[in-house]
Amino acid sequence: MITTLAGGRVLAEKHGATPPTVVALHGWARDGTDFGTIVSGLDAVCLHLPGFGPAPAPDDVWGSEDYAELVAEAVAAYAPVIVVGHSFGGRVAARLAARRPELVRGLVLTGVPLLRLQAPAAPPLGYRLARWANRRGLLSDERMDALRNARGSTDYRAAEGVLRGVLVRVVNESYDEELDALAAGTVPVRFVWGEHDTAAPTEAGRRAAERVGSPFRVVPGSAHLLEGDLELAVREELLALIAETAGQG
Repeated sequence: MITTLAGGRVLAEKHGATPPTVVALHGWARDGTDFGTIVSGLDAVCLHLPGFGPAPAPDDVWGSEDYAELVAEAVAAYAPVIVVGHSFGGRVAARLAARRPELVRGLVLTGVPLLRLQAPAAPPLGYRLARWANRRGLLSDERMDALRNARGSTDYRAAEGVLRGVLVRVVNESYDEELDALAAGTVPVRFVWGEHDTAAPTEAGRRAAERVGSPFRVVPGSAHLLEGDLELAVREELLALIAETAGQG
């Protein structure tokens, strides 16, 4: 069942009764239906973040902080809530919990690229020369777009319009301040990772958890998507966090 929040600005899948205990934020190119099994039997809203599922894209190139501000507006009436975030949605959830901790009772993160294991490699010389030529009108925008597509990830090639700009902005963000805030704060955080996650490498997740001082659970045989044993493990951690924080808020 789809409901609206924030005066109609946010669409969400509604589970159970109002007010919700849980708010779920999905990954890139996914939508709020990803969490059906995880929140089954709970009072929850699983947001369709702008640009995904039935939700229209933002008018401008947003970063995760812009999404977090909208989520804060959507959940303020029900706060504090437990937030579960997967991948891109986890970026938004980390921003929210770090910057608006009064809204968040607990946080479950899975497959979220919060740390880089190494600095990104510099583009090849030929690509840098092409950008130089494009800026000076010596190489057409069409040819430059083709070169970007050739170098870009699957998500980059699939993204259209403003969402391509959102993706580029988000993947270049730093979450150092958020990790420090979570480490210094009182919001309990649980990290759950697929053993074979390559989109958000397990070692990077482990280091983020260590930095926050939070439990880190690895699910053997699982990868990045919310399915199978990973899906069940996220639900288990969510239920445990609900029990741990019962009576708050």
